[in-house]
Amino acid sequence: MPNIHFKNSNKRLEVPDNSNILRMSLRYDGELPNRCGGGICGTCVFKVEEGSEYLDKVKVQERRKLGEEWLGNGYRLGCQTFVTNGDITISWDEEITKQVIKKKPEKIQKEVSSVK
Repeated sequence: MPNIHFKNSNKRLEVPDNSNILRMSLRYDGELPNRCGGGICGTCVFKVEEGSEYLDKVKVQERRKLGEEWLGNGYRLGCQTFVTNGDITISWDEEITKQVIKKKPEKIQKEVSSVK
């Protein structure tokens, strides 16, 4: 079973495979900030310190709210992210959270294919 290390609260949780980061934080008091739980507000933004290879793939909501720059710098949304089968360490920063909350969601361009 994977472990989530919440660096800010210094808590380590053993969780089942494919567990949602925010749900585990709420259930076991990991203290990850949160508000909406749907990838809209950005309050649960965190930085992956270790173990990014043990997270599931980035969701559309994360791409919209965080954009490629934040994602490229190792940030994810706790409400949208699942730990797969290895240990991870995450942290969060109040100033980063404020910036993400203010950020307007980006429109994601869908590839359009024409059928002939």
